[in-house]
Amino acid sequence: MKKLYMLVICALSTPVFSQTNPLKSEIGRKADSLQNQVVAWRRDFHEHPELGNHEFRSAAIIAKYLQSLGLEVKTGIATTGVVGILRGGHPGPVVALRSELDALPVTERTPVSFASKVKTVYNGQEVGVMHACGHDTHMAMLMAVAEILASIKNELHGTVKFIFQPAEEGGPAGETYGAEEMVKEGVLENPKVDVIFAQHIISNIPVGTITSHPGGTLAAVNDMRIVVKGKSAHGASPWSGVDPIVVSAQIINNLQTIVSRNINLTENPAVVTVGAIKGGNRSNIIPETVEMLGTLRAFSPEDEKMLITKVTQIAIKTAEAQGAVAEVTIPYSIHYPVTVNDPALTAAMLPTLQQTAGAANILSGPALTASEDFSYYSQKVPGLFVFLGGMPRGADPKTVPINHSPDFYIDESAFALGVKTLCNLTVDYMEMNSK
Repeated sequence: MKKLYMLVICALSTPVFSQTNPLKSEIGRKADSLQNQVVAWRRDFHEHPELGNHEFRSAAIIAKYLQSLGLEVKTGIATTGVVGILRGGHPGPVVALRSELDALPVTERTPVSFASKVKTVYNGQEVGVMHACGHDTHMAMLMAVAEILASIKNELHGTVKFIFQPAEEGGPAGETYGAEEMVKEGVLENPKVDVIFAQHIISNIPVGTITSHPGGTLAAVNDMRIVVKGKSAHGASPWSGVDPIVVSAQIINNLQTIVSRNINLTENPAVVTVGAIKGGNRSNIIPETVEMLGTLRAFSPEDEKMLITKVTQIAIKTAEAQGAVAEVTIPYSIHYPVTVNDPALTAAMLPTLQQTAGAANILSGPALTASEDFSYYSQKVPGLFVFLGGMPRGADPKTVPINHSPDFYIDESAFALGVKTLCNLTVDYMEMNSK
């Protein structure tokens, strides 16, 4: 998931639903009994992380396990994606459940015994590889969900499609990958998916809690690349050249006015961030070019278009004013639409979440400027994307290492609730919508 945030949460005052459904009780018992297995799977995936579109080991483990459960399994979708199909004993809707496979180019610093030691070269730099966003936990939990639902398949009123998707964190410029490519390759067809659910573990939400937000819940994202071309010169005589570093600094400062002076923050948030700047290799040489990489976040197509237009204008015109040239590419390698939780679906499934976690543990929060390619699924079918708490109870959410940090840490006691949540959402949706 792109970028994290500090989450403001408040408890909903809705009464707790009692768990009287025998099938729900069976799901609860099985989820609790699988806790140690989920931890083992998670630790194995964590110790052997793989970057997007290179998740060959993870995909092979998952495919083999789904096959052992008797599912129809398809592999190699969107490079390394795996899909398992479980047909229930009764007719009904097709429910998709999604997990990501990929890790991040982050060098791990956690003291855990299963910490990643994997190294790779990413964007020309040697770096570690780490499951710093919890995708290892998502894989492990969804494998347990598959085991539980397969064990009660004769009681299911519909079909479950388990989607293990590569490259949620992005891929090479100029290529499609992840959810966008999975959709293009027909993952929502044959059988046609009626609804899709997913969860994402978060390190600064308390363990035992679930957070959801109806409507636009995660921002659209476009990444950007700005190349500023000047004229190289000796650092002792800058007047004989055009300094692209100074021009780039002015562009960065000017970009900060886009949100502060063009976005109605009472309606929607937006973000313009420059995350990398590269130029030069010696203290006394003015380089010829500087490259900047950054990200744009917005919650409406109109704001998204405006951000792109303003960034392009500011970069080009600022460079021209200094005798330089700016080339702007937006998106550069990533574009995800707004992730929308279908309001009717969110409302319909709220009792399930309350029953599973307890009403006091279902939290609501604002729309978040993080981004997710789950949006490509929820553009096609109704979707619900919830956040699962992974922060140890009593920890300070303002100080714990957040997702994408080299110190990212998850309380593994969260897993049983995650397994129950996806199972119960599936069973309840089927019963409410059986054909």
